[in-house]
Amino acid sequence: MSLAPLFDPSILFFVVGIAAGLMKSSLEIPVPIARFLSLYLLMALGLKGGFALAQSGFTLEVLADLGIAIGLAVIIPLLCYAILRRVIGGFDAAAISATYGSVSAVTFITATQFLEKQGLEYGGHMAAAMALMESPAIIFAVLMANMLRRRSLSAAGGDPLFGQTYALHPEQVPKSRHGVDENSSLGAVLKESFTEGAQILLLGSMLIGLLTGDAGKQIMEPFTGQLFKGMLAFFLLDMGIATASRMADLGNVPKRLLLYGVLAPPCHALLAIGLCAVFNIPAGNAALLAVLAASASYIAVPAVLKHAIPEASPTLYLGMSLGVTFPLNIIVGIPLYVGMARWLLS
Repeated sequence: MSLAPLFDPSILFFVVGIAAGLMKSSLEIPVPIARFLSLYLLMALGLKGGFALAQSGFTLEVLADLGIAIGLAVIIPLLCYAILRRVIGGFDAAAISATYGSVSAVTFITATQFLEKQGLEYGGHMAAAMALMESPAIIFAVLMANMLRRRSLSAAGGDPLFGQTYALHPEQVPKSRHGVDENSSLGAVLKESFTEGAQILLLGSMLIGLLTGDAGKQIMEPFTGQLFKGMLAFFLLDMGIATASRMADLGNVPKRLLLYGVLAPPCHALLAIGLCAVFNIPAGNAALLAVLAASASYIAVPAVLKHAIPEASPTLYLGMSLGVTFPLNIIVGIPLYVGMARWLLS
């Protein structure tokens, strides 16, 4: 396993951000600028993916990659929930399953830069794979939460289906008790998932890249080329500061969950690589599927969970994803997963 990412400027800026945050430095990136950087990265990634797709076209290989991505997006949250519900309450298990079953766009973008630096080719359609993997885990978690609420109502706080018992606090009362139709929450989440701005920007940029092809690539080269690396470094600096702010929450996370946050990502990556080996997926695409499977959402999913599953503790699902899994993946996970994919599939 190469440790080259540790000496990449983007990763070093991420480390600087963590250090600044832990030292309580006054260094900060204004929220509007951080938002612009994230939108820029998604637009550039979508364009690059669309330009690559315009050259390769839609092939059986592309469909196989997208099929594996959807399969992982369904299997991983199911596995997470089956494991976590044995040690924590159902609502927290559902929320963490959604977080770890979804994906981190920044981890994916960082991995693409690592692959380019390593000279390992990957398909532009992998950006579409990332988009497809975001929503299934959210839908699964909301379904589980609705089932738990119904069981809690019928059993006065007991959950005979999953063998858990919950004491409902005022803030944990099902939405239907506040006059909101509980069954409508899934529809609201589906709408939010498929109309979320970042998702539309990514897919829209990809479509533009596909339609404009080489001509569009030449026009946008300054935007999607060298500028991209500097913007990524700036954004990772901000993410380092945000990560440090979440590390204080780790003292409130049970040790067995912290262990899960460390061990689950490489296990998910191995699952992805195993599926890729069965379907003979190229090493570069397999590496990115492994990175996506190993990543955890810390922006999109927590924003949905805050409203869809208010019974769950943000300290657990956000502290684990941003305080543990994200920095581990950025610093050592990416070279590990790429190394595994190369070793097994090259």
